[in-house]
Amino acid sequence: MITEFLSRLLQPNPAPLADSDARLALTALLVRIARSDHNYAAVEQDRIDRITMARYGLDIGGAALLREEAEALETEAPDTVRFTRAIKDAVAYEDRTAVVEALWQVALADGHREAEEDALLRLATNLLGISDMDSATVRKRVESQQ
Repeated sequence: MITEFLSRLLQPNPAPLADSDARLALTALLVRIARSDHNYAAVEQDRIDRITMARYGLDIGGAALLREEAEALETEAPDTVRFTRAIKDAVAYEDRTAVVEALWQVALADGHREAEEDALLRLATNLLGISDMDSATVRKRVESQQ
């Protein structure tokens, strides 16, 4: 399943993702951010679950299942550049802006800004086509809510 999904996602001109596939890809990107500092903490996993519950109307069981599938996908996914560009090509701009907010929520969930998370988030944000200025605005909003 993961191999087929990645094959579709990484085609030169991917078709727009079905809702379930977009959920999986975006959640895998959240997992990648959380794992980037080599400390995939329970608070980050909980934040991912809460984000997917709110974003997709899932219950806790559905959110945990989506996160587990996303963890498996993230492990198999190619480098962040190709993976994030594929998401950009398949996801509408408005949804990508919301993804950046979710990425910041996960990166800041443990109360620490790690250099690895900052670097990966900056790369992913740019690859998603979101400006550094817009990302900083979103980060400040997330920080004020924490």
